[in-house]
Amino acid sequence: MDSPDASDIEPIQDVPGLRDDFYEFGDFGAEEGDVSRVAHGGGTERECSSNFVTDHFPNPPLAHQDGYTFLGLFDSDENSIHWKTNLYYPFSSRRDWQLAAWLLRSGLSMGKTDSFLSLEMTKDLPLSFCSAKELWGQAEMLPSGSCWLSRVIPTSHPTKSPVVLYWCDPIKVYTSTEKKCCVFTEWMTGDDTWDMQLAIPGGVTLLGTILSSDKTNITSLTGDHIAHPLLISLTNIHMKIRLKSSSNAFVLTALLPVPKFIHRKKRMKGVLEDRLMHQCLNIVLELLKQAARLGIMLSDPIGHSHYCFTPLASYIADTLEAMMLVSVGGKTSPVTMAMYTQFGDPFHHEPRTKSTTLTQLTVVKSCADPIDKPFWSDWVLVEPSHFFMPESLHHIHKQFYDHDAKWLICAVGESEMDFRFSVLQPMTGYRHFQGGISRLKQVTRRCQRHIERYIIAVSADAVPTGVLTALPRIDEEDIRRISDALAEFHANKDMIIVAGVCQGKGNRVINNWCIPKLELMQSIVTSIHNSGVIGQWSTNVTEHAHITEVKDPARSSNNNNYDPQVCQHLDRAEKCCRFELATGLLDFEESTEKCDDSNPDDEDPDVNDADEHIPNGATWLRPITNYFEISGLLQRQELGLVPLPLRSFVVKHTALHLAYDPSIRKITVDEAATKFALLDLRPAIANFLQWEETYGHGHVHVIGGPRRAGPTAILPFDRIQI
Repeated sequence: MDSPDASDIEPIQDVPGLRDDFYEFGDFGAEEGDVSRVAHGGGTERECSSNFVTDHFPNPPLAHQDGYTFLGLFDSDENSIHWKTNLYYPFSSRRDWQLAAWLLRSGLSMGKTDSFLSLEMTKDLPLSFCSAKELWGQAEMLPSGSCWLSRVIPTSHPTKSPVVLYWCDPIKVYTSTEKKCCVFTEWMTGDDTWDMQLAIPGGVTLLGTILSSDKTNITSLTGDHIAHPLLISLTNIHMKIRLKSSSNAFVLTALLPVPKFIHRKKRMKGVLEDRLMHQCLNIVLELLKQAARLGIMLSDPIGHSHYCFTPLASYIADTLEAMMLVSVGGKTSPVTMAMYTQFGDPFHHEPRTKSTTLTQLTVVKSCADPIDKPFWSDWVLVEPSHFFMPESLHHIHKQFYDHDAKWLICAVGESEMDFRFSVLQPMTGYRHFQGGISRLKQVTRRCQRHIERYIIAVSADAVPTGVLTALPRIDEEDIRRISDALAEFHANKDMIIVAGVCQGKGNRVINNWCIPKLELMQSIVTSIHNSGVIGQWSTNVTEHAHITEVKDPARSSNNNNYDPQVCQHLDRAEKCCRFELATGLLDFEESTEKCDDSNPDDEDPDVNDADEHIPNGATWLRPITNYFEISGLLQRQELGLVPLPLRSFVVKHTALHLAYDPSIRKITVDEAATKFALLDLRPAIANFLQWEETYGHGHVHVIGGPRRAGPTAILPFDRIQI
């Protein structure tokens, strides 16, 4: 939604019924008999089917008719008088605009753009510009969206360069009918949304704000230029759309400064940077906090005006940044009152509330220099322990690779684990770890997920008893299974230390559970109850947004003073996007009017019949073949009915299935023995052929046993397929 000018909005002095202490009311757990609650503005009606019930919030938001539309803002531009005769003004035609848009988005420098425009072929084109300077000047005449602002931030201590903040207005910017199970999916189905909706006046619209910040390197290989982008999104955007990188659901709202303070104590430099961070966030987010407190009138795409409130729903950040934003230091949890030595406790500690943290800061303020309050201190309807929630990339997948995978590698052995991964059958869509996993570098989230798919079956029969049972198994769709899996881990975690597989640097055995990510896993169930599934808060999409919102614009600059050039690039790109969208809509209207006389009988009514039977939000998943079940069925059949040759086998906790098409089509027996470390391959093949000759082709061979043939046994062939 776009915000109208300040002159169009009457300030609201007070909103009756708004409570900032709503977290003290109600039970945030989901008891048996609750229903899934959707607070995105549904009415009192209830959607029912044979196995699904949805209870909507009883007071739906009101829509007013005095709003505005995107095309209405386009027509109110100062250049709209020229668009009556030329829709693509300040460009001469549609082709002129298409070439200009391509050049503006290509990332070419001004020099390379001038070189392109100086070509003889280009000069023959009827273009309205002949240089990069003229092109950029015409781009500045396009209708603008949100405007970028800048401010020099004064600091109490000297810095190597002035601290400049760049930002733009963030405002513009149950499974049965018996209700036995409560279903949590998006943020709108969580308890927080329901309680927030109860705390604000009836008939208003709730816009949950999502923020994300993390430092990222702009330059590669050389230089130390670092950017600190602040991204923003909305929980009202469907989760499946918001998590797609191509949807551009996260946009840049500020470039937070990364100063270099001059101070003799290195620790004080970090403290000063943290204070400056909260000071800048207070400036950038002031309008959002005001809208959360007083409300603001915003228009939807069809021109209806809504009275909106903007509470902070989630702040996506890694553990270190979350600790800085919550204003806690040392080895402390950012969401609970747990200390470093309590990270391994098998229960959820008391949540860290806003009042507790502000009280502690008041005590610190009386003994130290004046400090600024955290940016969330005056943001109503928020609690740090609620909007800082477990995040799947760092707190689950990275926790698995940093700890669980390392424990299993120590238990099985590096060489044995690498060998077991290397001999796995390659599968389309999944990575094949030909060199093993013990020495991987720069492991991505996709790689971590692929390791998770294999590692349990690969190491099942090689780890000590009890170690594999202690590893937590996260299931995002079943809260009870998550709680049971975490409780089972804590009940058996001592076996990991007893086995000596919990090791640190230098293979030093660690005999404690001071793991921050392990403590954060205690908040997963609570977070799902409060804010929906944690998969929607992944930093995977926000880290990708750093490329499109910061790194790519920085590469098109002159490698000097990056921040203002990044802002100029994004402003120009937004103007091009808005202009292209508006002209495309108007062109479509004109083409539709010309095609009104087409014969409707020529349309095929059966073209989209298949789509009507596909449920909303359905996704097609790859079928998973259960080779354990297949092998079990073969074992229960009579010997003469089992198809030969045998292709499916089960050995303890591992299922083997032989493919028809070989991965290696030509390799000698000795090369295969060396490649796969099978020193007895030649005698094993010789014994197999001897048994076949003695008992016939219908004989069922036993896997394993002694080798009667020698290592130099003669075979009737030299090459094999694998």
